Amino acid sequence: MPLRDVLLALLVTVVWGTNFVVIHVGLGGAPPLLLLTIRFVAVLLPALFLVPRPEVPLRQLALVGLLTSAGQFSMLYLGLAAGMPAGLASLVLQAQVLLTLLVSALVLGERPDRRQSAAVALGAVGLVVVGLGRSAATPLTALVLCVGAAFSWACGNVVTRRLRVESGLSLTIWSATVVPVPVYLLSMWVEGPGAVGWLVTHLTWQVVASTAYTAYLSSVFGFGLWNTLLARHPAAQVTPFALGVPIFGMLAAWLFLHEVPGRLELLGGLVVLVGVAVAVLRPGMRSAAVSAPVPAPR
Repeated sequence: MPLRDVLLALLVTVVWGTNFVVIHVGLGGAPPLLLLTIRFVAVLLPALFLVPRPEVPLRQLALVGLLTSAGQFSMLYLGLAAGMPAGLASLVLQAQVLLTLLVSALVLGERPDRRQSAAVALGAVGLVVVGLGRSAATPLTALVLCVGAAFSWACGNVVTRRLRVESGLSLTIWSATVVPVPVYLLSMWVEGPGAVGWLVTHLTWQVVASTAYTAYLSSVFGFGLWNTLLARHPAAQVTPFALGVPIFGMLAAWLFLHEVPGRLELLGGLVVLVGVAVAVLRPGMRSAAVSAPVPAPR
């Protein structure tokens, strides 16, 4: 990857890392699924009327939205609301890196080289160490929800990679059209039809600020840029950068939420950081996908 794309990928990791703290703050004043619905309504308006629709099959466009956005964030928001610490959530979610490489190898034929394999192995070890060192106060349900969110994101990464859309922003915006309705219906079922009325009468500036950050910085900017990088480069070159997200996530949680990770969590985070360094120093791929683009499915 050229230096410019490396720096852009690192910028996305900073935005996504602090995103967990911002979501945590928003959840203090709104039900999780309703907050997620509002987030994606904000993503769509007014961008939907300004950004042209990407030339991809509607079925695949909807699949990206359901996996990368609806599936991932529904489980993430519910996990955070169920008691998952923001810093630890930022780390557990990066299991998507390992899952993306596995699924892309099976579906796209992309094979990481030895250095990337070593980086992913280090990341896996780091995640396991953090998982073993999690506080007993962290509910198992919350942890399982975060792992499910990681799997949904990984599948979305692979679909995005196959589409090879040049404009990551257009893919992000238009794939989000399938998010608000199903998530809102789920909100009515889980949180009750009275959740909207309650939120209107109890709306706080924290909820508004959280929505603005997550919609425009994390979703529009972050995923727009991320999808663009996935279209330009093999998945095994892009996804390892996401291992840096928990570093910024745990730092932001420590600074703003006073979450103090345990020794095993710190050790695991250090191992993850080493994995990121190994992946970034000499990225490469052994795959036919490097010389020949993968056609978008019809």
